[in-house]
Amino acid sequence: MYSVDIASLAGVVVGLVMVVFGILSSGGNIVDDFVDIPSILITIGGSLSSVLGSNKLPDFINGLKSISLPFKDKTKDPSETIKTIIDLSNVGRKEGLLALEEAANDIEDDFLKKGIMLVVDGTDPELVRGILETDLMCLEDRHKKVISFWEYWGEMGPAWGMIGTLIGLVNMLKNLEDASTIGPNMAVALLTTLYGSLIANWLCSPFSNKLKANNTLEITLRTITIEGLLSIQAGENPRVIEEKLKSFLAPSARNDVSEDAGGEE
Repeated sequence: MYSVDIASLAGVVVGLVMVVFGILSSGGNIVDDFVDIPSILITIGGSLSSVLGSNKLPDFINGLKSISLPFKDKTKDPSETIKTIIDLSNVGRKEGLLALEEAANDIEDDFLKKGIMLVVDGTDPELVRGILETDLMCLEDRHKKVISFWEYWGEMGPAWGMIGTLIGLVNMLKNLEDASTIGPNMAVALLTTLYGSLIANWLCSPFSNKLKANNTLEITLRTITIEGLLSIQAGENPRVIEEKLKSFLAPSARNDVSEDAGGEE
């Protein structure tokens, strides 16, 4: 069950409120003055066509589906993972590595559970590291594809906004003798630039940065898991494991692990 990432949600909502406030405070009408279907089609449709042309179809579809990811707070706290690993090290030290199989039944983290089962099966430590690091590398590659979707869309939004601006200006200049066309063509010219800027700065840039932050945190989490499991397999003292894994945390978070982990001498 995922919780909502309040920062991402607040960022999108507040950004939208600021735009609406800016329009209304200057006496504008949102629907009549700032909603133009041709501008929307040129900017959003055009920019997405560039993204589609730069990706395989499955990657493009996954990119579109990822729009909900910045709003999901699904990454665990690394300190909690460290506490779990220290508890497992105590079990392994007291009852042997085979006892970890039963302890793994209560663990929801599939990556940690997979590593525990490899250790319980007596897999060579280098092979355990190789398997888990390959899993980690593939995870990072999948994340990078999604991140690149948002980064590239953020680049193409303003570019297609400029294309729309040029289209509007060309149409306007070709019909200067008809004063009734100047306003609509100028609206297309300006609104495409606005829409392109919104795509880049309101959605794509914040989303890609949040996904990068989530990726970094998840990579750290799994690196902690790998190092912890290999330390358990090597029979290291739980206190030593605790100190080793705490080096992944900020100094301010290390005391919490020491207070709750229960590592033994």
